[in-house]
Amino acid sequence: MIHVLRIAAFAAALLSMDAQCIAADAATVPEAKRTALGLYLTSEEVPSFRAERGGRSLFVDVRTPAELASTGFATMVDANVPSLVLSGADAKPQPNPDFVPEVESRLAAKGLTKDDAVVLICRTGRRSAQAANVLASAGFTKVYTVIDGFMGDAEAGMGGWRNKGLPWRYP
Repeated sequence: MIHVLRIAAFAAALLSMDAQCIAADAATVPEAKRTALGLYLTSEEVPSFRAERGGRSLFVDVRTPAELASTGFATMVDANVPSLVLSGADAKPQPNPDFVPEVESRLAAKGLTKDDAVVLICRTGRRSAQAANVLASAGFTKVYTVIDGFMGDAEAGMGGWRNKGLPWRYP
C-alpha cells in the first residue's frame, strides 16, 4: 500500500509540474532577468522543452533584424519579432507597438493561444525578460525567457545558445 501511495504521489507531482521546474531556480536568476511569471529556461533546455510539447510552443527571437544579421540566430526559432524598434532622429530603442499583436498573430498561425508556451530569446537574456513581462501584462500565461540568451552573458558567467554549440545560422 505504501508503494502505491508513493507512486501515486510521484505521478501527481509529475502531472502538476510545469516546465518551470526543469529550468533554473528563480532565486539564481539575476535580478535584471527576472520576470513576473518566473518562468526560465537555459539555452540548453530549450530543445527538449520544445520537443516535449510537440509543436505546442512558439519560440521567438526578440532582437532586431540587424542583430540577427550580425550575430546569427537559433535555427529552431519560429519567428523574429523585435520587442524594441529604433525610432527618432537619435535612433533610440523604443517599445515596438506591434510586438504583442505580432506574437498573437504568430501564435494563431500555429493554432496556439495565449495559454500555450512562448519562449523568448535575445542576446543576453535581459531584453527577453522585459518582453516576457510585456506579454504577461497582455494576458499570456506561459512566457519563458532564455536566461543566457543567444550570445551569452559574460557578466553573469552564462555561455548562451551560440557559445554552447547549439544549432544556429546567419539569415
